[in-house]
This record gives sequence, C-alpha cells and structure tokens, in this order.
Amino acid sequence: MAHPKPDIGDWYEDIDSGELFEVVAIDEVHGTVEVQYLDGAVGEFERDHWPALPIVDAEPPEDANIAFGTTAHEQDANTVEPANPLDTLEGESFTGTDEPDH
Repeated sequence: MAHPKPDIGDWYEDIDSGELFEVVAIDEVHGTVEVQYLDGAVGEFERDHWPALPIVDAEPPEDANIAFGTTAHEQDANTVEPANPLDTLEGESFTGTDEPDH
C-alpha cells in the first residue's frame, strides 16, 4: 500500500496514538507539513519525514469543527440569520427621543 501524500484538507490517523489530524498547510519553502489535531493543537512535520510517519488516510470526524470551539450544530445555528444590533436599541436611551414627562 502506498503511503498517503499530504494534501490540504485531508484527514489522517496516527496509527500509534490513534489521534486524528487534518493537513492545514504545506510550506514548500521550509519543507514542512502543518497539521491541526481535533483538540485544536497545531503540529508540524518535516516533508521529508512524511513517508516514514505511522499514518493512514482517515475520514473526517463527524464534527471536524470541534477544534475551532464550536460544534457543527452550533456553527449552523449561528449562521442562520445574523442579529441586527439596531433591534436591541431602546428609544429611551437617546436624549431627545422620549416624549416629555408631564
């Protein structure tokens, strides 16, 4: 079986630790592959060492957004409709907008 080639957005599993990670960047200048684990931790591997890593291709986890502090459900709920900040303003909070007290 051929060793998986690193591609941005692809998920891999470290077969020694069982950890899942996503390739988030490939730095051709410095010869590194940058990855992010499910807990949000960021790591880096030397591109030359990639073929020797004990990893296999993996499916993205059910909730791949967990590293960003939100679940997919929370993220969807937050993007349904942005709140209009003007809806929270009260007329009484501005001088000159209230009816005069009698």
